[in-house]
Amino acid sequence: MLPTYTTILVTTDLSPNSEYAFKHAVMLARQNRADIYLLHVVPEVDATFRSYISAVMGEGELDRLEKEQEGTAIENIKEELDRFARTELAEFPDDLERFVGTLVKRGDPVVEILRVADELKVDAIVMGTHGKGQLSYTFLGSVTKKLLRKSKYPVFAIPLPD
Repeated sequence: MLPTYTTILVTTDLSPNSEYAFKHAVMLARQNRADIYLLHVVPEVDATFRSYISAVMGEGELDRLEKEQEGTAIENIKEELDRFARTELAEFPDDLERFVGTLVKRGDPVVEILRVADELKVDAIVMGTHGKGQLSYTFLGSVTKKLLRKSKYPVFAIPLPD
């Protein structure tokens, strides 16, 4: 029996390649009549950098500032991603109906992507192979590699177009 996809998770790092990957996910969803979820994971701050910032700001200040700003930042990202998806799909009402919504999580990108995939019981994950610039290529490239190794779901890794 050939595989069918009823629920597709699209990951985004907010880069142009993520937009390109989203378009591929829409076509995959269109062919399978699948629902699409869009996920962005806000990575945790590196422990060494976090210690340095905490020392500069003073004991507890970084934690307080994060708690104050995190909800607003996550909601802003979610609204931006929802707006992006709805704009991309505005001329395609059938595809827009398949767009179920956006999720924004905080943590290790691979762990969070796999956790959300399990929660949603997805059939496939679509992501770009790398983001912006050489540093992001190293970071997101490693996320893609880890996800490909650890995922029990098919992962469609979409490279940047020429």
